[in-house]
Amino acid sequence: MAGRFLSLCKVFRRGKKKGPGAAPAQQPEEPEQIQTLQDDAALGRTQEREPTRGRFHRTLKMFRRFLRIRRRKTSVNEDVAITSTKTRETQGLTNTGTTPAPTMIPAPTMDFFKETAVPPQQRVPAKVKDIHQSLLSHVSADARLQRDIVRLAEEHPADVVLTLLRCAPTCDRAAAMMWRAIASSGPAVEKVLPTLLCVMEDWPQHRMCTSDGDNEAVFALAATLVIWVIVPVYNKAMIPFTGRLFVALLFHVAIATQQMPPEEVANFWRACREEQRLPSKPNRFAVQAMKALLYRLPCDKVVMAMERKRGWDTLLRAHTQHYAVGLLAREMRRVSILFCSCIAPHVLWHLSREEPCWDLPALAFLVEVLDCLDLSKCCGSVLNIMSRHLQSECSQRRRLALRGLVLLSKDLLMAGRMCSLSCSLLELLRDADGEVVSMSLRVLTNVLPHHGILLSGTTAPKLAEVLLLLFDHDNSHVQLLCIQLFCKLMELVADEGKKPLKTIVIKSLYTLLIYCHDDNWHVAKASREMLHCAAKFLMRRDLEQLVEKEQLSKFVKCLLAEDRIRAAEHLRRALPYLESPEEPLREAALSFMGMDEFPMMRGQQEELHGLSQGAPGRADAGHNSCGFSPLPAST
Repeated sequence: MAGRFLSLCKVFRRGKKKGPGAAPAQQPEEPEQIQTLQDDAALGRTQEREPTRGRFHRTLKMFRRFLRIRRRKTSVNEDVAITSTKTRETQGLTNTGTTPAPTMIPAPTMDFFKETAVPPQQRVPAKVKDIHQSLLSHVSADARLQRDIVRLAEEHPADVVLTLLRCAPTCDRAAAMMWRAIASSGPAVEKVLPTLLCVMEDWPQHRMCTSDGDNEAVFALAATLVIWVIVPVYNKAMIPFTGRLFVALLFHVAIATQQMPPEEVANFWRACREEQRLPSKPNRFAVQAMKALLYRLPCDKVVMAMERKRGWDTLLRAHTQHYAVGLLAREMRRVSILFCSCIAPHVLWHLSREEPCWDLPALAFLVEVLDCLDLSKCCGSVLNIMSRHLQSECSQRRRLALRGLVLLSKDLLMAGRMCSLSCSLLELLRDADGEVVSMSLRVLTNVLPHHGILLSGTTAPKLAEVLLLLFDHDNSHVQLLCIQLFCKLMELVADEGKKPLKTIVIKSLYTLLIYCHDDNWHVAKASREMLHCAAKFLMRRDLEQLVEKEQLSKFVKCLLAEDRIRAAEHLRRALPYLESPEEPLREAALSFMGMDEFPMMRGQQEELHGLSQGAPGRADAGHNSCGFSPLPAST
């Protein structure tokens, strides 16, 4: 019996040696344990003849006592080990013979912040800063941390965006990980983008208070840098924001090109370049971000077309930027009208803010995509913008506004609402720029049928006087348009305006008779049609018949015979055309003056020309205030 107990003791001792080593302070307890077992074994020898049940219970009792001893020793060993570790850390002992395994500091989680002492209104900015700080020592964000970032962005988007832009404006590696995590979640990026776009649209800095009361300004370029980081991720939730996002990037290109960046913006961009490989100028970086967005849409054909036509380089020069923006708009409209429909309202919104450095490029873009707008909702805003730029001192703005009005005037609803612009258009007819005059005539031609006030007894004669001067314009297209508009004016003038208009119509007859022989077939045809309209307006059936039969010589004799008192004045009107470069006009002027019947006057052309310099009426039209040449040139 004793042998069995001693064997059991050896087994337990062998198991103890295989286990973790005990501290030296506990070694004296082993003899005591062995002695206890030996005493129990001696007691067992004296009771060998006890019943089997009693022996089993005694053995179980000894085994339980042994287990209690081992548990007590194991607890003491652990306490000693912990105390030793703390002592080494306190004393700064690093050379312990073994290198401890590196321990990862866990990143703060949402549950951790529930127990923090930070006030509730400051918790979100504090969480964002702590997550960013913890990620600086991480190669990548784990799944739980990404969930926390996304959850914060969904619940507190403004605080997350502004805090992250403030603590990491140059978008370092940790901030980039956070932005990409947000961009990978549709609901999160949908909540975050409006705040980012608000920052981008407020150049050069945006101020907005976060929940902790921080009102520090953030750079608009910092938000553009974030867009450049998250565009490669491009979640489908970004699609509704692409139009506004594209316009914000175009705004940055324009304003960074037109203006020198403030000192603080220049310093910020210098820090960004030190952090990442970026272009030397902010406008080039904005173009780079715009290209990345177009590739993701996909509108890669637009990027390649602009490259082929050197549009990107033109976009980065201030004096040619509006041409490049117009080219960009045309290329985009060719690729995707739907995308242009998303862009146009945001361009219109920027123009309503009246930003001088942005107005010209934005207007150039809007003119190209006007038909993509829902004019039933925004016609008032469009007309206000066009009216403002129509009166601008900048010739480029006037041209662009007129281009837009030409397109809008083709719509009956818009033409009816453009009546208020008639006075401004009338003034532009005196402009020295032939393109401006031509577009003004086209707009008036479309607007006239919808405007009764313009054709009143006071306004109609004013328009007729200006049109009469334009008959001698050196641009044949302008001549054609003003003749056609004059015809429409005679048809639409009110009854009270017919009497003052008759005098001007009679003056126009002599000029029209000469232009019926113009080399330009379109001008000659329009002149004959106007002669017929004028005869009808004057209620002269006999003159109508002469025009229909093309008996123009009899038409002239009939006019001179009825107004002998002013015959000399009418003849003087033909004098400037004697020096016309077009032979048919010179011959028509000679015929008109009756030189074919009076050959002796041919040698007196110089004297007649000198007389024409001081002659009233039509001869003076050659040097009017608009600067028009008295000698019309053929096309």
